[in-house]
Amino acid sequence: MANLERGLIVSCQAVKGEPLYGLDIMHHFARAAVLGGAKGIRANYVSDINAIKKEVDVPVIGIIKAVYEGSDVYITPTLKEVKALLTTGCEVIALDATNRFRPNGEKLEDLVEYIRDHAPNVEIMADCSTFEEAEAADAMGFDYVGSTLRGYTEYTKGISIPDYDMLSRMRKELNAKVIAEGGIWEISQLDKVLECDPYAVVIGSAVTRPMDITKRFAKEFKL
Repeated sequence: MANLERGLIVSCQAVKGEPLYGLDIMHHFARAAVLGGAKGIRANYVSDINAIKKEVDVPVIGIIKAVYEGSDVYITPTLKEVKALLTTGCEVIALDATNRFRPNGEKLEDLVEYIRDHAPNVEIMADCSTFEEAEAADAMGFDYVGSTLRGYTEYTKGISIPDYDMLSRMRKELNAKVIAEGGIWEISQLDKVLECDPYAVVIGSAVTRPMDITKRFAKEFKL
């Protein structure tokens, strides 16, 4: 099993409703990212993960985004998505580790236990929005804790990201390896994130979402 190395991880995703969704090109993004120096790839959906695994030889953090009625949890929310990811050979599975209610009343700890029992070589990442969630995930035995959902849960909306203070606290107080993710658009932001000494950093939209990148430039025009 290839280990997730310290360094840059590039998120190569397109979800339904985005211009690049369904075009079968995420593996090309992944290849370009690895040629540029990425040490890992974060990817969504079984088909994209399988294509990426054939294209690059760096570890993949696999997720499946799925929306269920009655729950705000959408990143690998249930056992159904976990089982699907275990067919892909991804080295890491990321789970929403927020305090929010999961679909069908499923429990985060049960998903972790299932992965440990059925795929002990697969590592697990917690996508968190608060330090307390990261702390709970650390106690649960996650290999990685990430700031992925900071600013994206109802109770963290409006918080400026990257949240350097939270990252620093995670790094100092938790045993799991810290992965910084979310809101990194500029080199100056990345420099400040790296001062927090995370194990790895995930950058997505700033690299692989041309529509969002274009919007950032376009809004500067006062036409």
